[in-house]
Amino acid sequence: MKFLVLQHINIEHPGIFLKFMKEDNIKIDTVELDENEKIPNLDLYDAMIVMGGPMDTWQEETYPWLKPEKEAIHKFVCVNKKPYLGLCLGAQLLSEAVGGKVRKMKTPEIGVLKVSVTDDKSIFKGLNKDLKVLQWHSYEAHDLPDNANLLASSPECKVQAFSFDKAFGLQFHVEQTNKTVPEWACVPEYKSALEKTLGENALEKFKRDVEQNLNLFNDSAKIIYKNFKKII
Repeated sequence: MKFLVLQHINIEHPGIFLKFMKEDNIKIDTVELDENEKIPNLDLYDAMIVMGGPMDTWQEETYPWLKPEKEAIHKFVCVNKKPYLGLCLGAQLLSEAVGGKVRKMKTPEIGVLKVSVTDDKSIFKGLNKDLKVLQWHSYEAHDLPDNANLLASSPECKVQAFSFDKAFGLQFHVEQTNKTVPEWACVPEYKSALEKTLGENALEKFKRDVEQNLNLFNDSAKIIYKNFKKII
């Protein structure tokens, strides 16, 4: 199999999923959109994975590659009807690509938090319905089209996960490794959101929380990956 990975900053990559894909001998082509790399012919790929990033979906003037990216996602999901997995920004881009919207949240979600899985029939099959995940976002998908399915929610963010045909958008993160939080904390937008939400010097506690739950996150990622592969 051959997967296309779209990235928006080099430190925000598929993380533990890279290990799983390597073990399965899946060929991965990675496009670094923020470095003006171009999206290749979509017909060559069995699945698309789109990562997070410090930019927002509406910032097309600042990041002009967002427009062709949304068009590519729309073609892959709605025209080619192929499997898609979007994480954080990747979920928000999916929302816009299929006719939904994205808005700023009243209260950002940052930290190790729980989401409630409301549909465990597909990508979340075999997972705890009270799922502990890493959150680091200030925007959320909303007004999804009628043919989208809500898969998970939280008190602050109704659309924590949704599906549209064979496409899945996860607002939260499970792909992290032990390098994730220290690397992301170097991104000015992420560091600012972290301190604004959790207070100054919150990074050390955040790192500890992630380290203590890393095995759980990795186990959840493995189940999600296996379920996604079955859909492919």
